[in-house]
Amino acid sequence: MKSLSFDLKLIGLVFVVLLFFASNSILARMAINTQDIDAFSFTFLRIISAMIVLLVIYFYKNKNLKIDLKSNYLSGFMFFLYAICFSYSYINMFAGVGTLILFAVVQLTMIILALFFNEKLTFNKIVGIVIAFGGLIYLLYPKSDFTVSYFHTFLMFLSGIGWAVFSVLGKKSKNATLNATDSFFKAFIFTIIFAIFYLTFFGNSFKINSTTFFIATISGSITTAFGVFLWYTVLPKMQIMTASIIQLLVPIIAIFLSIIFLDETLSFELFLSTIIILLGIFIALYKKKNIA
Repeated sequence: MKSLSFDLKLIGLVFVVLLFFASNSILARMAINTQDIDAFSFTFLRIISAMIVLLVIYFYKNKNLKIDLKSNYLSGFMFFLYAICFSYSYINMFAGVGTLILFAVVQLTMIILALFFNEKLTFNKIVGIVIAFGGLIYLLYPKSDFTVSYFHTFLMFLSGIGWAVFSVLGKKSKNATLNATDSFFKAFIFTIIFAIFYLTFFGNSFKINSTTFFIATISGSITTAFGVFLWYTVLPKMQIMTASIIQLLVPIIAIFLSIIFLDETLSFELFLSTIIILLGIFIALYKKKNIA
């Protein structure tokens, strides 16, 4: 008998995580597109509000805090890299397109990293990867009526690499609350360092109003904080490759949300790319299972 290769018990939890991840793109594009908040201010508010929520959750569950100031900086930096490049890319990128690029890069990076952890690269996964990235190449290939900014695409590529490494490091998590809180605390340190650099050398001040403040804090305190906490909970129960491939469902969700909340249009190019990538996901997750 044939079946999908992920644990059915995790479907509900994984769906919530994917919905939160997709919502982050919608909220970022919604706020930054108003031009009432700059990309760094959005990132700053997102990370600090997520850190505060995770600290509250951790204190509630453990009554004491055990942040190791000597380690885990790589995880914190990778989340900061993801978050800052993510915000700046949405200055000139639609939410649906951005999310599709982000998680396609996440997939490739995580699969490459998985090979270093001796995970088996099956024929189905190879075929699925090739098909999925064919969809990505088609999306990015220049067309007369559909173009993307290659600079902002590059930023989204860096964002995807950051998230992929962050996810692989999170697979080792034995305490989701502690590890997520610790990672965000370290990410906040890098955010402060960047803020000092940003204000000193560029002379820019934070740009924000009440509406964009609300959107950024919702992105941090709910979709990011709880999204990462739940992601750290389910990651140890999945293979790295499975985790990377299943995240490609996020763009599908984001595209529908962007049409509903941002009035973005579903172009033929985006539609076809989405179908090709979704087909690649299905093939990569599909395998034979013998039942006695």
